[in-house]
Formats: sequence, structure tokens, C-alpha cells
Amino acid sequence: MQNIILKTAQNVAIEYELASLRERITAFMIDLLVVLLGYVLLVILIANAVSNQQSINNMAIYVVYSVLPIACFLLYQLISEIALDGQSWGKRATHIKVIRLDGEEVSLSDYLIRAVFYLIDVFFSLGTLGVLSISASSKNQRLGDLAANTTVIRLRSNIHFELEDILKIESMDNYKVTYPQVKQLTEQDMLLIKSALNRYQRFKNVAHEEAMATLTERLQQLLHIPEIPNKKVEFLTTLLRDYIVLTR
Repeated sequence: MQNIILKTAQNVAIEYELASLRERITAFMIDLLVVLLGYVLLVILIANAVSNQQSINNMAIYVVYSVLPIACFLLYQLISEIALDGQSWGKRATHIKVIRLDGEEVSLSDYLIRAVFYLIDVFFSLGTLGVLSISASSKNQRLGDLAANTTVIRLRSNIHFELEDILKIESMDNYKVTYPQVKQLTEQDMLLIKSALNRYQRFKNVAHEEAMATLTERLQQLLHIPEIPNKKVEFLTTLLRDYIVLTR
């Protein structure tokens, strides 16, 4: 799985897993099915509304059967991603989300650009440009992502496997828990700790040293540990080990 590291305005790096091409195609197909179902209902309503008309001109037929479904899809993408904070229903089902590459919140104009570019990425090119762009981009971006400075990330992670693989804990028989209160934390909390350790080891700068100190102090307060540990890396690593042993 490809990862991406984004730096915030405070020069702190945050690591995300990029959504794969298969996940994005699956999300698109789910979205397409949702839109098609809505479109069919809309066409039925339109047909009932004009059933008493003597004739319908060719332009109206063209709009209903060619322009309307595409317009419905673009509108659906725009509204759903705005309403669901970067997720359409397809993206929500596949646990992926739109983010900006500069770490800022995705704006309304970004969502609009992404929606409009579906015309090029998918409909006018039958999906070829979208697939080629995502496959060729180092950040898995389609043309709409490139124009909006966005990409799509995974929200779901295999935290237990990742931590066990890194820390190599085999059993509880040969390990003594140091901080049993760590059990009150969540898997997302532990994933944040793991990511902080990884970033510190890969980017040893002042910003990450401050981030490690802040994280250690916050955990010391949250877990009611009497003193702030001096060896921050050892402390955070111990918390990871304790959590795995206590929760698996």
C-alpha cells in the first residue's frame, strides 16, 4: 500500500495511506449505482408528468437520456462530498476520503473542480484518462485531483497487524506490562503514537522533537502517570507494547 506524507503549516509531517485504484473504482461503481437508481426514479416521474403531452421534441429526449444522467452524477458527487466531509456514499462504503495535499481543509471550490473533471476523467474518455492518471501519479491523483490539489486516502488500517509486526511480541508469558491504564486508549490513539514514532525516526528535526514532547506530556496527563518520562521514545514504545499485550 502506498503512503503519503503531508506537512502542516507547523512543519509537522502526517502520514496517510493512499487509496488504491481498485478502491477508487469500487467507490465509483457504488456511486454510479446510487445515481442510476435515482435517475430511473426521476425519469419515471418525468414520464408521468408529460404523459398527457401529444409530442416531445428530440431535444428534450436528448437532454433526458444523455445530459441528465451525467448532470445527476456530477451534482451527486459535489453535494455528497461536501455534506459527508470528503466522502461520497461509495467512498464511505470503501472507507476512503478526499484530502488536500497541503494539509488544509478541502474547500467548496475544490469539490466543484473535482466534480467537473469527472467529465474528462470518466465520461468523455470512458474512464481511460482517470485510470491512467491515477496509475501514473505518485500520489494516486486523477486529473480532477491534480487541478484541485487533492488526493484520496484510506481511513481503515490494520493496526494490530502493523504493531505486532513492528514490535515482535509473541506472547504474554515473557512480557510484563508497565502501564496497564493504556487499555483505556483506542486503536486510533495507538496508531497516532506509532505514526509519531515513525515520523520522528525518519525526520529528526526540532518540530518533531516538540511533537514528541507534547504527545508524551499529553499521555502522561491522560494516563495519570506521576512524572513526565524523560526517555520519550522508550516511553511511547512501551505504551505500544503494553496495549498490544492487553488488548489482543
